[in-house]
Amino acid sequence: MDIIKEIKQLKCGKVIENANLKNFNTYKVLGTVLGVVYPNSVENLKKLIAFLRENKIKYKVIGNGSNLIFCNNNYDGILIKLDCFDDLKIDDIKVTVGAGYSLIKLSYKVSQLGLSGLEFATGIPGTVGGAIYMNAGAYKSDMGYIVSEVKVLTPDLEVKTMYNRDLDFHYRSSFFQKNPGHICLEATFILRRGNRDMIMEIIEDRKRRRLMTQPLEYPSAGSVFRNPENDFAGRLIEELGYKGKNLDGAKVSEKHANFIINTNGASGNDIKNLILEIRDKVKERYGIELKIEQEFVE
Repeated sequence: MDIIKEIKQLKCGKVIENANLKNFNTYKVLGTVLGVVYPNSVENLKKLIAFLRENKIKYKVIGNGSNLIFCNNNYDGILIKLDCFDDLKIDDIKVTVGAGYSLIKLSYKVSQLGLSGLEFATGIPGTVGGAIYMNAGAYKSDMGYIVSEVKVLTPDLEVKTMYNRDLDFHYRSSFFQKNPGHICLEATFILRRGNRDMIMEIIEDRKRRRLMTQPLEYPSAGSVFRNPENDFAGRLIEELGYKGKNLDGAKVSEKHANFIINTNGASGNDIKNLILEIRDKVKERYGIELKIEQEFVE
């Protein structure tokens, strides 16, 4: 069976065959993926998923790949990107936006309109859907504080609306992580009116601090571990003497020990091995089990 040929015949959106994996993860791990599909409607997304399931073809819905580690050089399945789900409607303080919309782009857009609540997200390089899945956050705020409701495709391929109370938002956690097969299609945020100049000043100040304290010049996927209660993962890793530790191109950043960077063609497996080694060493030394924020994709 020629899987890609069959998928193209479904006419559900753009299809890229034997795509370069490097373009779909922020660690820039090299490799190939059997195919990447960009469904152009909810009906075509349903049609695609039904076909993949029926033919027992592995698939994964991804955003910008800013929290993913592809552990093998080849992903022998289909990646589904919701880039076409990018409608945006702003009605006073209510913002309704597609899951494929860039979170950084959205954050800047609403901030420039004097809407407050998404300032924390101007440095998070994911999509709206990916950010909700991870309950992405920073500066003591996260998606759970602003999401009012989400339009979801269920595993039964039905569209339903889920409200904040249903979404089980906790620190870097949400309903979606515990209920695979549910796909965020669209989200509604409730923001606040604020002073545009003050909002933009906060954003620019945080941007300067990120540039000084985070290794943004290298491929990475942001913070590797969640901070344990009343402590910082970076502090524990630095105290272990792991700052600057290198494993076949995967390196603990000298700027921020809770970042791993790809300095020289590291594979996903190199990055994974370094992460697991750090986690084990921290457990051994301090009795603290660090929780990994990033997702290993096999």
